[in-house]
Amino acid sequence: MEDRLALRIQLFRDSGQAPQRVTRFVEEELAALAAEGHAVTEDTAGMLTSHLVMALTRLLNGEPIEQFLTDEEVAAELAGHPDAVGRARAVSVRAERELGAGLPDSEINFLAMHLAVLRKNAPRRDVP
Repeated sequence: MEDRLALRIQLFRDSGQAPQRVTRFVEEELAALAAEGHAVTEDTAGMLTSHLVMALTRLLNGEPIEQFLTDEEVAAELAGHPDAVGRARAVSVRAERELGAGLPDSEINFLAMHLAVLRKNAPRRDVP
């Protein structure tokens, strides 16, 4: 993992803003995205990282996550990115299984937006 992105995660952990099990979960998700060929850096995945760390931490702390008025707009925007939506749902399922904190639809949509941007910025691979 790029040093600047690793530092972002370390700051969440060391400052007590996020428990180690959440930061470890996010590190594993980022590693999986990198293994799929995505450029996972501070520039490309910094916001995704912060969003996921904070959302999972809020859920584990029992803090409410409000539905946003823009949920329908976000869902419409994601219609062209079914892979990102599927991946976001898979992250939620894994979070529920491993952390006991599945993401609500609102958070899944915003995570999918981050993933769609990450996929859009991924280097093209020529298919033989």
